Amino acid sequence: MFGVVSEWLHIYSKIWYVIFWTLTGTADTDATVVAVIGNWFGKSSRGFVMGLWGASPSVGNIVGTCIVNGVLHFGYQYSFLVTSSVTFAFGIVILFSLISSPRDVGLPGPDEFSKSARTSLSPDEEPLLGPGMATRSIESTVSVRPTAVGLCHACCLPGVVAYSIAYACLKFVNYSFFFWLPYYLQMAYGWKEDKADLLSVWYDVGGIIGGILIGFLSDRLESRSPVVGLMLVIAPFSLYIYSEAPADLTTNAALMTFTGAIIGGVASLISTAVSADLGRHPELANSKEALSTVTGIIDGTGSFGAAFGQVLVPIIMKKFGWKSVFYVFILMTILTLVCIIDIVYRDTVALIKRVTRRIFTVKMDEGLINAEREQSLLHQ
Repeated sequence: MFGVVSEWLHIYSKIWYVIFWTLTGTADTDATVVAVIGNWFGKSSRGFVMGLWGASPSVGNIVGTCIVNGVLHFGYQYSFLVTSSVTFAFGIVILFSLISSPRDVGLPGPDEFSKSARTSLSPDEEPLLGPGMATRSIESTVSVRPTAVGLCHACCLPGVVAYSIAYACLKFVNYSFFFWLPYYLQMAYGWKEDKADLLSVWYDVGGIIGGILIGFLSDRLESRSPVVGLMLVIAPFSLYIYSEAPADLTTNAALMTFTGAIIGGVASLISTAVSADLGRHPELANSKEALSTVTGIIDGTGSFGAAFGQVLVPIIMKKFGWKSVFYVFILMTILTLVCIIDIVYRDTVALIKRVTRRIFTVKMDEGLINAEREQSLLHQ
């Protein structure tokens, strides 16, 4: 309706464009998809899995750029026609094939199963999906669907408001950088439009790499906030370095990829794994159906930041130049860290204590083993 019907019927009304572009944005939220993935994967693997899934928008950007470049010479409306047709076709596939929750097929959720398994199964008993898996305790966990929580209750969960505001600041940078990057390459370096479009793909490549690596690292550390904090400390420096990037294609692409890995990777982690963790907060008790609500709050607040960036960036660019735009990006990444600095500090201290405790325990165990060996040798 936005790009095809308007051209075929020669409807060039701003009201028409605003209505259908708003509807497109309404249907484009990630909240439901994050909830589905969060239903299937527990916290121990959620960062890596959602890092992989978080790469899908970047992959879509790359594929979409190739499709548009392939059909644009037929007319701009055909780029909308092809992409919307592909989206509709895969929507039909998902409608009839996606299982949204393990409980829909009689299985417990990942967290529910781990709790039940600890109380009912020994380590040497049946495999995870063996025929005797559904014990009485497991069956009781999947028979009743937990009730949903209210919007106000979800907002009151620890970390939700802080991460929502932080994600708004970060999405301001991520989306502005993504949308304005081709135009910046044309204006700053005088490159042609097709070359600038293809080069900007490296920002998405960086987002893919960063989302996967940062998610995997957060799983290994068993904590998200310290990883987010570390990346946000690096982000302002990466933005400043890229603002000074030379006109060499290879160097520019490398710096662009690094910047995309930092900015895009953190944005992916917050909008997916962090949101899922907050939606499964222990304070929810028996009301654990908050994942979609929490994700929607964070993603929706972030969209306000992204929309504000699209208005502010061209104003700053026209009045003060591109250097000032990058300074605003740097400021927004710093504000992102400021919003969650308490959470980052608290979780970092807890992580250091946990690692120190593990190291101390390992050394104590090694000392006991060595002492037993010495006593055994003396006895012999």
